Amino acid sequence: MKKILFTLFIIYGFGLNAQKTEYDWKKMDPKQRKEVINNLSPEERKALLAKFRNNMVMDNLDIEANDKAEFTQLYNEYLDNQKQIKSQFNSNFNPETLSDEEAKAKLQQSFEVGQKLLDNRKKYADKMQEVIPCQKVLKLFQSEGMMRDKMNERKPHGNNNAGGQRQSP
Repeated sequence: MKKILFTLFIIYGFGLNAQKTEYDWKKMDPKQRKEVINNLSPEERKALLAKFRNNMVMDNLDIEANDKAEFTQLYNEYLDNQKQIKSQFNSNFNPETLSDEEAKAKLQQSFEVGQKLLDNRKKYADKMQEVIPCQKVLKLFQSEGMMRDKMNERKPHGNNNAGGQRQSP
């Protein structure tokens, strides 16, 4: 009986270890990285990308070790709130097909969502300044803008994408 339990324990341990494998991403070639990422579940991929994003932000801002946990929590809250606010605006529409009234309503909605995003940004800038200096908060927002610009450069432009035109608030 003890041998069976021991064997099951070992197998269970290997199973857990296989799921929580830590990869040395820097030593992998791009092909290996792509293969590993493609084999992850969508949830694992999302968690991995969030981890990469957080590590990149921490390194870029040079956050003190004793502030990392608190800042990471605040930063993730901020991003979650921004995402929730952005979800209030359906950006998948063609403005040319809207009536004047619909276009005015959509424009007003985009202003309201934009204001909520700005208010949220101000709120979290204040909270973040309790953990890190305001210069680093400014650098964070500046790097967010640069990342967004970089992502937009990579997106295909034009009307040939299946989702239609993408408008943002």
